[in-house]
Amino acid sequence: MYRLTPSTQSYQWGSTTALQDVLRTVPDGHPLAEAWFGAYPSAPSSVVDGPALDELIGRDPLHALGEGVVTRFGARLPYLLKLIAADAPLSLQVHPDIARARAGFERENAAAVPLDAPDRSYRDDNHKPELVYALTRLDAMVGFRAPRRAAELLEGLDVPLAKQLADILVCDPTPSGVRAAFSWLLDARTRPAAPDVDEFAAACARRLEDGSPSPRTDRTVMRLAAAYPGDPGAVTSVLLNPVTLHPGEALFVPAGAVHAYLGGVAVEIMASSDNVLRAGLTVKHVDTDELLAALDTVAAPPIRIAPERVFTSTEIFYAPVDDFELSVTRLTDEGTTRIPGRGPRVILCLEGEVEVHGEMDGTLVLERGQAAFVPAADGPLTARGDGVLIQADVP
Repeated sequence: MYRLTPSTQSYQWGSTTALQDVLRTVPDGHPLAEAWFGAYPSAPSSVVDGPALDELIGRDPLHALGEGVVTRFGARLPYLLKLIAADAPLSLQVHPDIARARAGFERENAAAVPLDAPDRSYRDDNHKPELVYALTRLDAMVGFRAPRRAAELLEGLDVPLAKQLADILVCDPTPSGVRAAFSWLLDARTRPAAPDVDEFAAACARRLEDGSPSPRTDRTVMRLAAAYPGDPGAVTSVLLNPVTLHPGEALFVPAGAVHAYLGGVAVEIMASSDNVLRAGLTVKHVDTDELLAALDTVAAPPIRIAPERVFTSTEIFYAPVDDFELSVTRLTDEGTTRIPGRGPRVILCLEGEVEVHGEMDGTLVLERGQAAFVPAADGPLTARGDGVLIQADVP
């Protein structure tokens, strides 16, 4: 087992205190948005008193990953575990499926776009399905509402933008109508002007005061419009499913699902990728055409993942992908507990202090905010102590 130091990302939407509290670091007044525990090439975790994790894995992939993982995914860790803390809304985004990721990555390579270029859309050739596990209340928008419901929410907003959007949905209450409405809002050739967006948000504020049929929708429009003035991405929230996760609940976001996290602290696990297609609510690179091409507009409720309980103290969240699974083990001072999982694992202590024992490689004590990489060759794990242990592994 190898202790890890995460790679951290200081995006504007991050928190000045939340991740610092989990990682037990001293706040410096700057926002900290993400802590990455993995081997993604551009921002790998570091092994304490050792190399970067991707380098460690590259020295002996079979030892680190196991023959099965190397056969299926090559000599790379197939997932990336993150802690995220959002004090402000994240971008309106979609992750590509693997075929689109490979084609886009090849296309941008052929065009000699540097991997770290700010206007690059594809930074690798992998898909990026993800599962988010809430540590605090987490608010988000994920996937599309039924088009008739979206049209109902536009009634009573006495501004031209609301009427134009409603007309599109009423004339074609199907996924193609949803695509037309969403595209009309975001496409550079048709998107409404900033004053029209501001007028729409003001109409939502008036309706909220008068008795709204959906206070949550109106508040979301107002919140997004305040954070990103004039951005029509704020209006798209009328088309999207609102979702709230409470601590301990999980949500799966497949490739093609439009989403935006609005605020909260969570654990994320995803395929090892940094491919994000954005269409608004951001200061980062926007690639609306590519997002629209990757977009799934079929109306569907958010995919909440119910855990399966094993070994009494562990809940496993099985995502419908081959790249990863996530388990949460709650330990009390009642003896030793087996930790389910196999292959290459990343373990992270969220609370308390936990002693982890590997069948082949001794014992490691982890306190709150500390993490370790467990090679496949280390075999099964057991743990004892009083705390909460997160584990990422490969199904």
